[in-house]
Amino acid sequence: MSRIGKKPITITEGIAIEVSPENLVTVKGPKGELSLSVDPDIKVSITDSQLSLERPTEQKRHKSLHGLYRSLINNMVVGVSEGYKKELELVGVGYKASAQGNVLELSLGYSHSIFFMVPEEIKVSAQTAKGKSPVVTLEGIDKELIGEVAAKLRSLRKVEPYKGKGIRFVGEQIRRKAGKTAAK
Repeated sequence: MSRIGKKPITITEGIAIEVSPENLVTVKGPKGELSLSVDPDIKVSITDSQLSLERPTEQKRHKSLHGLYRSLINNMVVGVSEGYKKELELVGVGYKASAQGNVLELSLGYSHSIFFMVPEEIKVSAQTAKGKSPVVTLEGIDKELIGEVAAKLRSLRKVEPYKGKGIRFVGEQIRRKAGKTAAK
């Protein structure tokens, strides 16, 4: 039995969950609304203030879907109640970031500036403190979308292992390599 799948999801006050006959789960909360289409084999049921998922058989496919959908629905519940936040740090000489609305302007050491359109569901902000690296903050209710946008931003300038320059998450540890040593 899936340890993650069999754990029930606690529904707190202020959160409304609806399950349609087509297995469409809609979660509404103070921060917004999210919906997810669940596989027809997985049965979603709400009892008291808990949501639980059941699978029909012990097939490998059903086992994997059981834990997957439980995690996705739990992420939706946390997203509409608390929200998600990711912070990215731009490490490098002359690296800059500024946000106007949903357009993020980045200077990452290339000959041109990069204008990155952020989806409307995500709120983006950029802070630059004197003597510190610029920090880009992504906030929203959809964990999957925030992770996707953060990964896309990181791919614009990957962290290199010799000097540690590039875009990384705040607090992320980078494995550094030793440079060449002169042989005499």
